[in-house]
Amino acid sequence: MTKYDPLLKAEVINNYLQRNCNYTNLAEEYNLPAKEIGRWIRRYRLSGTDSLVRRKGKRNFTAEFKLSVIDYYQTHDESTAEVAAKYDILPYQVSAWRTLFERDGIEALQPHQKGRKPLKKRSKKQVRKLVNKNEVDRLREELAQKNQELYDTKMERDILKKSMTLFGPSKGVKKHK
Repeated sequence: MTKYDPLLKAEVINNYLQRNCNYTNLAEEYNLPAKEIGRWIRRYRLSGTDSLVRRKGKRNFTAEFKLSVIDYYQTHDESTAEVAAKYDILPYQVSAWRTLFERDGIEALQPHQKGRKPLKKRSKKQVRKLVNKNEVDRLREELAQKNQELYDTKMERDILKKSMTLFGPSKGVKKHK
């Protein structure tokens, strides 16, 4: 979508209002799409001259504001475009907020951070300490595992010794001399 100068928009709208002609004549005269001129005129009628200027930057809305817009839309017999013009937002936002609210409740209207969480920058000293700490933890786990294996082996040996004393050597086995 091409960005048009606000002065051009104002000139086209002014000609439309003064000459009382249709969109197609203005579109041919200014070499612009007729649909675009129609959008400009509708926005001008709803919001005035402020609708001709493009906004710079992102706006954040609170959950209370979104809820008040939804409430106004549902209680009044106005279109989304009229409600959007009253609150100086886009018509799509009204319907999107309403859908979110009906589906997920008030929690869906709460502002939330988008994207991945930023990575924390760590100094070299912190990284070295973390690596050393991880190494120590790994060695502790390895030692605990070896101790468990040693305990299990000693238990098996003790069980075999006891069984040998109780039951004696097997009869098929001869001792070497």
